[in-house]
Amino acid sequence: MNEFKTSVAALLFLLLAACGQPASEPAGEPPLAGARIGGPFALTDPQGKTVRDTDFAGKYRIVYFGYTFCPDVCPVDMQNIGAGLKQFEASDPALAAKVVPIFITVDPARDTPAIVGEFVANFHPRTVGLTGSQEAITAALKGYAGMATKRDSPNPDAYLVDHTRITYLMGPEGQPIALIPADESPEAVTEMLKRWVR
Repeated sequence: MNEFKTSVAALLFLLLAACGQPASEPAGEPPLAGARIGGPFALTDPQGKTVRDTDFAGKYRIVYFGYTFCPDVCPVDMQNIGAGLKQFEASDPALAAKVVPIFITVDPARDTPAIVGEFVANFHPRTVGLTGSQEAITAALKGYAGMATKRDSPNPDAYLVDHTRITYLMGPEGQPIALIPADESPEAVTEMLKRWVR
């Protein structure tokens, strides 16, 4: 757990450092360049098709882990991601076409492919919603330095899941580029996309 806290603290430091750079200046070295974040996964989309990380080769990816039964932060973050990408599409349509938002559930027991599909459709038409076995989700989370813990509940169908709240921008080769402040606003999302998508 200490290792997890250290990695998250380091990522937050990098994000704060990146936010200090005006968008008008050259982007320079990505804040997460060289970080061990990402990696292979094989998950399931809303149509029941297996989706692998390699399916997004050549695309920038906004990767977010959450769950559809999340009562507060996940819908807000996903709304900001979707609205921020729409703003980017309006200002830079050719660059925005290179970006794929990806939502990966941390609650595969309840988040079936159909439920994930309904959820992501609320935020942006190109959002890819993914679920899978608990083992596959755990492996994907580990690759992205994330964690998720199911809270105990007297009602086995109405539990909450504590999880990391990090949004990654990954590059066309699957390399980590930067953290996206999806918890702030659509404009903050748009600013990060304008800075790093080429």
